Parts: sequence; C-alpha cells; structure tokens
Amino acid sequence: MKKLLFTLVILALVISCAEKEATFNREDGLSSFSVTGIENHIKILSADEFTGRKPFTEGERKTLAYLEDQYRALGLEPGNGESFLQEVPMVEITSTAAPSMEVKSKKGSFTLEGLKDYVIWTERTQETIELKEEDLIFAGFGIVAPEYNWNDYAGLDVKDKIVLVMVNDPGFGSENSSLFKGNTMTYYGRWTYKFEEAARQGAKGLLIVHDDVPAGYGFWVVQNSWNASKLYLDTRDKNPYFCATVGWVSNPTAKKLFEAAGIDWATTVSAARQPGFKGMPMNLKLSTTLSVKSRYDKTYNVIGKITGAKQPDEYIIYSTHWDHLGIGKADEKGDTIYNGALDNASGTAGMLEIAKAFKSMKAKPNRTLIFLAVTAEEQGLWGSEYYAQNPIYPREKTVANINIDGINPYGKMKDIVVVGIGQSDLEDYLNEEAKAVGRYTSPEPNPVAGYYFRSDHFCFAKVGIPALYTGTGIDHFEKGAEYGKQLQDEYVAKYYHKPSDEYDTSRWNLEGAVEDAKLLFNVGKKLSFETTWPQWKEGSEFKAVRDAYMKK
Repeated sequence: MKKLLFTLVILALVISCAEKEATFNREDGLSSFSVTGIENHIKILSADEFTGRKPFTEGERKTLAYLEDQYRALGLEPGNGESFLQEVPMVEITSTAAPSMEVKSKKGSFTLEGLKDYVIWTERTQETIELKEEDLIFAGFGIVAPEYNWNDYAGLDVKDKIVLVMVNDPGFGSENSSLFKGNTMTYYGRWTYKFEEAARQGAKGLLIVHDDVPAGYGFWVVQNSWNASKLYLDTRDKNPYFCATVGWVSNPTAKKLFEAAGIDWATTVSAARQPGFKGMPMNLKLSTTLSVKSRYDKTYNVIGKITGAKQPDEYIIYSTHWDHLGIGKADEKGDTIYNGALDNASGTAGMLEIAKAFKSMKAKPNRTLIFLAVTAEEQGLWGSEYYAQNPIYPREKTVANINIDGINPYGKMKDIVVVGIGQSDLEDYLNEEAKAVGRYTSPEPNPVAGYYFRSDHFCFAKVGIPALYTGTGIDHFEKGAEYGKQLQDEYVAKYYHKPSDEYDTSRWNLEGAVEDAKLLFNVGKKLSFETTWPQWKEGSEFKAVRDAYMKK
C-alpha cells in the first residue's frame, strides 16, 4: 500500500512539473536559430535552377518539392489532411483594350488615348467587353465605411454605370488624424477595395483618379497593367459579380472629364473630403471595347503543422509567400531570371527556421502552429486570399497570423518596423519581446503607401484574423539610422523586382535576420502558451468583422 501511495505521489509530482514546464519560456528554442540555417534555404530557393519560382512553371514544381522535403525533414505534420499541399485553382486573363475611349458630353465629343490617359482591364472571362455610351458617375472616394459613418454611394444609382472615384481616402492630406487615419492609408484607400465595393454596388465599371502622392507611386506603375495578363482565383463555382472593366485615369484626364461635365474640379474634390458629400451623375457617356483571352490552371499553397498539446483546435498561422516573378525582361547584363532572393526566398527561409525552432523546444506548445507558404502573392495575394476564403482551419479558431515577407539582410538593427501600427494587440506582443532583448519597435516610414494592405497578412485581416507584419528596421547597431535608410533605398532602386535580387555574400549580412526571426518566433510562442486571444484595436477597420463572428 505504501509503495502504491509513493508511486502515485511521484506520478502527481511528474505531472505537476510537466504542467509547470509547459509555459512561455523566452529562451526555449532560440539556440536552434543560425545564420547558416537561413542562408542555405535562401541560396537554394533563389538559385537559377528555380527559374524565379513563378506559378505554373518548372520553378514552381521544384519549389513545392523542396518545401515538402523540408517540412518532412523538420518533422512537421501535413497541414491539409494527409497532404502538405492545398490546391489553388486560378485563371490567367489577358485583356487587350481598344486604343482609345470616346467621351460624349453635351458640349460635344472627344477621345481619350489608352495607356497615356487611362488604363483599363477586366476580371471577366467573356471574349469581348463593350462599353457603349455608358453613364459616368462621380462617387467621391468610392467608400462605404460604417465605422466612420461614411457612405459615398448613399443616394446614388450606379447599377450598370461607370463610377469615377478618387485615390486613397478622405483623411489623406487633411492633417486631421481623426478623419479616417489622417495621412496613414486605411483599407478603404486601397484600389483593390474600391474595385470590390463598386462591384458590390452593381457598377459596370470603375475608374480611379490617379495622383502620385496619395497613390504612393507614379502613373507609370499603373501603365504596366496596359494589355498585360493577370492572374485571378478561379471562382466559376461561386459565380461572383465583377465589374465589366476596372482601371485608372490620369489626373489631367480626370480634370478634362470634369471640365467637359461643367463641374468645378477643385471645389468638388474638396467637398468630397467632407462628411455628407453627395456624388453626382456627370452627364458623360463612355464607349470602348476590350478583347479577352483566358486560361485556367492550378497552383499550390504548402501547409505544415505542429499539433498543440492542450488546445489543439486553436491555431496560430505563420505565413510567407514562396513565389516570385519567374523569367522576364532582361536587365542591362542580359539576365532574365528574377531570382527573388530577398523577395521572398528570405521570408520562406525565415519561416522554415522558425518551424525548426518550435520543433526543438523542450516544452511542446499548447496551441497548434501552422506554417503556410502561399502561392501567387506577386500576382495579387491570391494564395493567401484563397486560403482565407477556403480555410483548412476555421477563422473563429485562428488566434493570429504572423506574416514574413522579406527578412533583414543588412546586419543587426536596434529597431524592427511594425507595418500598420495601431491595428492589433500583436504589435504589443512584439514590442514586449523587442524590449526584452534591448530593441524597440518603430512605425513604418511611409504610412501613406499602405503596406499593411500589400502582403499576405492582409487577406487574414480582411476575414477578421489579427495579423502582424513587420519590416526591416533602419537603426543600424553600428552605423545608425541614416545608414540603414540608405541601404533600404538602395535595395528599392537596384534590386526590388529585378533580376539583380540575388543572394550575394558581399552585401548580405544575415545576423539581423536571425534576430528578427527570433522576435517573431517568441511572439508566436507566447501566443501558443496563452488562453487569451489578441484583439483588434479600436478604430481598426477589421475589428467589426472579427467581433461579428466571435460573438456568435
């Protein structure tokens, strides 16, 4: 009897110690990180043999095989039933627009020149798109935002009409941080939102007025969409409504349209920034055509997991995109392979290193960790969009998303950038982990550019899942912020989306990448041992989405 009692006491102590051990330990797993571990993945994924990792190419096949092999080697479980792959059906649409657009007004007719004055395309697959004397309606910024008590479509009938809207949102340039978010772009300022909202309103088409400063880029960027192919999700099973045509007009062209309509440009644009603005028909008729070719194909997300010990049905998703641009226009050296070493072989390498760290931990996480390498980010965030709309793990059971799109190649930085600061509690987790190692978080240097809406975490945010996205800091440990900013500017000018984005030991220093990866690891690790859930902050445009289904 005494022996049995002794055994039970020992067993109870073992269980008690195990339970005590299964808590957040900042150091657990950190020793597994190494420069070599990250470097080896980057070298392989950005090698010429992977031909730029574009979907539907041999480069995709090699990338998927490599990732599956690495997931298995790490001991990750398949994340989609018995498979590491999630099929993503897509369609490639090539729109060829007529060279001009005719505009009819009460004062007469005139012609706009395609590419120079406007750029249009379509998400529809029918062979011919025709605009035949379609009514043009001005709808301010084209925004419906209940949390800001704002509705540019109130009282407007835009069904089967063409809508003209301003870029960005009303807060930009107002110096009023309480008007939307002032100069920080909100979701409502993104061109993708404006296309989606116009479709929800039943419009036949949407044209956005381009302006370099509030857009964050020149009209030449928009012009790259002229008669170019684009990838979209294959939504034939859902048959959603898309505008027949979408696109942009240049600022001078918009002013010309207003003049033809007899509407004062400056007064109307100023009024559109005020609450209660009412849009108006412009009494202009637009006519043009597009011819369309479409091709259906499939690409793949790669998903692995570590099942949680105590809360296995609660999920933390690390995401990164494996794809890049493939083979394209030759640079001055004749190189045609867009290797994408930083964008995003580095992010993929960082996520693999984080997965390795989780597998090395002494205490198994309580919540389940998901490692999601998505496809077609460069084509429009389509892999993450497909997952968000077709989740393997329910959104109401998904605690958070931590996204990695590029990691620090410049050496150790004192800061790490929070992209979209003020969105969710996740930035507070990051701030705490940074402070613990003598670092700090900083806001993104160019909030008007809307980077929070330009990587895969955005697709999780849209369905209400709190999402963290960080950028490389600029406060270099040895040479300061001016030097760090110079390095980032140099990357954008010389390497971003160019064949020159290759791994180069002479200019890469991955010590900072390791330190940033450790921070993101510890954020996820802390979440994995908690029972609480991070929330969207007040004022976030994604809070209402989450609240709606979490309260059910």
